[in-house]
This record gives sequence, structure tokens and C-alpha cells, in this order.
Amino acid sequence: MRVVLAAMDEALAAAWEAAFAEFDEVQVHRGSILDVEVDALVSPANSFGFMDGGIDALYSEHFGWDLQLRLRRAILEQHAGELLIGQAAVVPTENDRHPWLIAAPTMRVPMALGRETVNPYLATRAALLLARDGRVGDGIKSLAFPGMGTGVGRVPSQLCARQMRAAVETVLRSPAKLPQSWAEASEDHQLLYTDRPTRLQY
Repeated sequence: MRVVLAAMDEALAAAWEAAFAEFDEVQVHRGSILDVEVDALVSPANSFGFMDGGIDALYSEHFGWDLQLRLRRAILEQHAGELLIGQAAVVPTENDRHPWLIAAPTMRVPMALGRETVNPYLATRAALLLARDGRVGDGIKSLAFPGMGTGVGRVPSQLCARQMRAAVETVLRSPAKLPQSWAEASEDHQLLYTDRPTRLQY
């Protein structure tokens, strides 16, 4: 799977380049996410499918406001009206260049997340799992992410990059495993907040 990380912000792009230096499958794009040709774009917004702010407003203006209606209908019908953090939903965009939108919320409602969150990790992981295992159309072989939680959520660039790297590691590079103890699970959880390398292979 090809993963593109798109940012207009230089600090975020630099943080991604450092975090993903050894990942050939990950590309950092400096510029608009709409300039990247991929199978799916990722929306990091909210649990209820409102697409009228931040990068979602850009998506709505580009693809048409019917996209929000399709997403909210999918959340209602497939997720009982609320897409939880750590879950993802996919809807068609009706655009040949970017056929799919994957919604993977980093927040339940618009709010500042700051440093005390693992939501960028959970949302990135959910989007990657859906792309990998969701059996969508002819398959999603490439997807583009914005900075997960770095807009309204105010997650620092370095923290976002670290957690997104951990998600790519767990989904695309490591077999699924369970931690062997609460201590191990807690340690790996805490590593998502710190400057130390993550260790999520168990």
C-alpha cells in the first residue's frame, strides 16, 4: 500500500520526513492533499460526519456537499449514528481522481486535543485497517492523510508524526499480536506520548 502524507505546514512535513525516513511506502507531499492522485483521501474530523470546517470544508467544496450527506448516512446506517474514535467509514466521492473518502475521526466533536491524546494513532490505524481489509470497490491501494489532529485539535507536529508512524508500523509492517501483560500494554501506550521510539510489535 502506498501512503502519502500531505501538508502545507513546513514543520509537519519535516516531522513526517524524520519519522518516516526508513519507510519506502510512505511519501511526504508538501502542498494540497487534493494535488495527490490516490484511491482514497482521509478525513480526520468528527464522529458525526459534519464536513463544514477545516480540511473537511475543503473536501466538501471540492467534491460537493452531497459527500457530507453520504458520510452521515453511512454513519447512521452502519455505526448507529456515531463513528467512534478508532473506527473508520468509507464513502464514494464520485470523483475519478480520488474515488473514496475514508472518515477516521480524531475527535468526537471539534475540540483541542493537545499533547494528552493517542487519537492520531487510533484514527490513522483505523483508516489503514479499512483500506487494507475493507474490500472497497477494486481495493484501496493508495491513500493520502492530512495531519491527524493538527488542525482544530492542535496536536503538535512531532507528536502527530510519532503516532502516525506507530500506526503504519502496526498495520503495514507487523503481524497483529496482543500484549503479554498490562505492564507491556501500558508501556506501549505511554510511548505514544514521549520522544522515545515506539515499541508496538510486542
